[in-house]
Amino acid sequence: MSSTLKNLSSYDHSKVPDASEMIFGIVVSEWNLEITNSLLEGAIRTLKLHGAKDKNIEIKWVPGSFELSLGGQFFVEYRDVDAVICLGCVIQGETRHFDFICQGISYGITDLNLNNNIPFIFGVLTTDNQQQAIDRSGGKHGNKGDEAAITAIKMAALQREMEE
Repeated sequence: MSSTLKNLSSYDHSKVPDASEMIFGIVVSEWNLEITNSLLEGAIRTLKLHGAKDKNIEIKWVPGSFELSLGGQFFVEYRDVDAVICLGCVIQGETRHFDFICQGISYGITDLNLNNNIPFIFGVLTTDNQQQAIDRSGGKHGNKGDEAAITAIKMAALQREMEE
């Protein structure tokens, strides 16, 4: 749903499972750092709100959003995590570069979900301009980082439920 119709930070807290025993990896793009820092703050705040412990949240940085997929792959290869949150921001420019990067990120994170046995969460803003990114990283439309954290908790809980 479009964030102009729904605040990214609004959700029913009672429908979010307890995250106190879950381990999360967060991979964050250094590109558009002002935006990705805000996304990261939202994700961490929301994970902790639902019980995640500091020691169970590991953050790694990658140069740009295109590298989020490989950063996510490193988490599954080298860490024992219940979910990986991928946070980035790609802002439309004057060339088709935006299209190629966004498509690559989408396919990369989709492949990670399908080829590994843990959830990888798409917390990437793909906006037309800087203001839209600000509005979706803690501004008037909420914070995509909050939404990504909730999705990670719910998907990790779903996997645990299915494994029982």
